[in-house]
Amino acid sequence: METQYSDSIAKTLLFNPIELGCNKLCILSYHATPSMVSWLLKTYEEQGITNVSVELIVENVINDGIDLISHAGFKELHTNNTNFSCCYLFQSPMSKRNLFIWLHDDKPIQAFSCSYDFTQQSLLRKRGGSHSVCSATNAYKNYEDAVNRSIYCNHSEVEDYIVIDTKLSPASKAYIRPDNCVHLSFITRTGETGKRSGLNWGQRNNRNKNEAYIPLPSKIAKSGFFPLNKQHFLVVTDDHHTLQLRVEQQNDKAITTPASNALLGEYFRNRLGLANGSYVFASDLRAYGRTDVAFYKIDEEQYYMDFSVGNYGR
Repeated sequence: METQYSDSIAKTLLFNPIELGCNKLCILSYHATPSMVSWLLKTYEEQGITNVSVELIVENVINDGIDLISHAGFKELHTNNTNFSCCYLFQSPMSKRNLFIWLHDDKPIQAFSCSYDFTQQSLLRKRGGSHSVCSATNAYKNYEDAVNRSIYCNHSEVEDYIVIDTKLSPASKAYIRPDNCVHLSFITRTGETGKRSGLNWGQRNNRNKNEAYIPLPSKIAKSGFFPLNKQHFLVVTDDHHTLQLRVEQQNDKAITTPASNALLGEYFRNRLGLANGSYVFASDLRAYGRTDVAFYKIDEEQYYMDFSVGNYGR
């Protein structure tokens, strides 16, 4: 099946070894993002790949720490996916090259040493870089050695080993600038919400009535503000939640939650004080205090989403 990654290094590192019978991927990467993890797990699901587990060790946290948003994203993925685990390296040395090691059960089969970090920017957008096949046995020994110097991202004592940087927390407001913001309306040209679109996408027979998307105008979709081609981006909200989102549907008209289309609808119904599955009227939004949601771009894979009422972040 042809995909958006068919001509990228991602196909070589993340998909081709599955055809050899490999079912476990161990990654030792200098830099990694939760959105890349989310994209990979969702792409496996959409391709019907159900028997592959992924283990990730992030190295650069030794020197740089990790921002609060990414940390929350990794923890959520680690907790909610039985086929994924994430660790932070807390003790030197670091590897000179990123390692992608494929196993069949516990037997190393194929490994790559490369300059590509485990990020969408590196694996799905970057042109250039280097990779080479290396000894799977030796690479896995290096990985196991790193395991002994790592801690799970959701460990109760992780903050004793890794610096969690709060400069990108919702409280900091450092990225709240009008020059990097878009406002997306839930109201159609009729002055109402969509009857079977937007927040009411699931209001059809045999559908989860919480299913929803944020309408994305074509002009903004084409502007480069959001990543396209079903790439994921991590959002932290003004009420301290994290959501993985992506742009999809024909003409890139919708922002959705790829893990489940219902998550976004549940989130906004909760903010509006409505019951799960309720039809959302324009009057519900006006009673709440706003009919749009604002996005602030932090970087290529992280955004801040503001649905607060009042002057905060607006």
